[in-house]
Amino acid sequence: MILLSAGGGADESNDDTLRIYLSLRPMTTNHSSLRLARPEPGSAGKFYIETYGCQMNQNDSEVVAAVLQADGFAHTASLDEADVVLINTCAIRDNAEQRIWGRLAEFRGLKRRRPGLLVGIIGCMAERLKDRLIEQEQTVDLVVGPDGYRSLPALVRQAAGGAKAVNVLLSREETYAEIAPVRLDRNGVTAFVSIMRGCNNMCSYCVVPYTRGVERSRDTETILAEVRDLFERGYREVTLLGQNVNSYRYGEVNFARLLARVAEVSPLLRVRFATSHPKDLSDELIETIAAWPNICRAIHLPAQSGSSRMLELMNRKYTREWYLGRIEAIRRRLPECSISTDLIAGFCTETPEDHAATLSLMREVGYEFAYMFKYSERPGTKAQRTMRDDVPEAVKTARLTEIINLQNELSLAANRRDVGRHFEVLIEGTSKRSADEVYGRTSQNKVVILPKMNYLPGDYVHVLITDCSSATLIGTPLC
Repeated sequence: MILLSAGGGADESNDDTLRIYLSLRPMTTNHSSLRLARPEPGSAGKFYIETYGCQMNQNDSEVVAAVLQADGFAHTASLDEADVVLINTCAIRDNAEQRIWGRLAEFRGLKRRRPGLLVGIIGCMAERLKDRLIEQEQTVDLVVGPDGYRSLPALVRQAAGGAKAVNVLLSREETYAEIAPVRLDRNGVTAFVSIMRGCNNMCSYCVVPYTRGVERSRDTETILAEVRDLFERGYREVTLLGQNVNSYRYGEVNFARLLARVAEVSPLLRVRFATSHPKDLSDELIETIAAWPNICRAIHLPAQSGSSRMLELMNRKYTREWYLGRIEAIRRRLPECSISTDLIAGFCTETPEDHAATLSLMREVGYEFAYMFKYSERPGTKAQRTMRDDVPEAVKTARLTEIINLQNELSLAANRRDVGRHFEVLIEGTSKRSADEVYGRTSQNKVVILPKMNYLPGDYVHVLITDCSSATLIGTPLC
């Protein structure tokens, strides 16, 4: 067991120093597996991936698929056909981890019926719970953290030989910059493009810096090459991903300049991004969005709380007043922009007054959409180490219910304002509720249902909004 401090030389007594535990096992390199020519697809077996968590995890699964396919593995969408099952995990919230433990219990029976099947845990949960997974969970054959995906082919072979295979080493450089992700289970219209990895913000409730490491930005030219390739292959929307995209910087290129260069690829390519940190939402970025019509008028700006006292405890590095100032700047320059957010109910010491401040913030901003959660304590975070998770579970649930109910009202009100308006909709596929309808999204990231007619995924359609629910707009084509 090796203990590394990745705090950039910070004082060891600093609570925010990033401490990373690396569980290493001896691994022999199979030199016979090194090839000069690309192996035949499927020659090494078939792999199946289940992905849990955020868009970044979805993009990571596509990177994993590219790495494995380059080494002769073939992807399968059928669990029954798989030789290797990989579960790409999320550690942000406890309920996400509980789902994984439940899934592993199901795989125990599958492995009894198919003794040669290999099961791997990859991603954030692998990084956080490596020792438990390797030492106690007999179902798991390999454990690979977010920065170890290049080693997967060798680790699969090691596990196939009967040894536990582990790579949870966090990197200060790894961005998978030159790997072209294999797009899995996507519609051929929209794609995620990772522009950076890791996070330096150290929000007190968040485990991400401990599972994904320090922040590092990807080479600008590799991002642009990936976007151009996607556009040439028929994709019409890309979402630039990062734990905090606003802080992207590669050489002289900051996020605003990168966003403009991506938008420049084609006026027919929509550009989105996620997620923004309020403290880094600059006027330059807002001006860049305003200057390019194909940069979508939708900004996800996590607030987490409407109380400045809570924001300080969360180490969010802004106040309620600062946040509302950024909202005002968006509204002033981008009046058509939709704003969505993240909210946490029941963080440590949250009072009824703090909760009321969150509700009032929601009303003042009028969010179109929100991701809403109860606080769940994550081991190793500053909140877990220095604060008491003292809000009763019943109180958390009641407050979250209030937040959800209010957001449903706000979403419905926002959608009703769109009835009678015209929007350009990018068609993504057939509606789940009817084969005679298609769905797409507006620049504001709102889902629109409209008659199928002759529209195909990737088409732009001008639509009149005729009706709505709190989640969906209903439209009629204008041409």
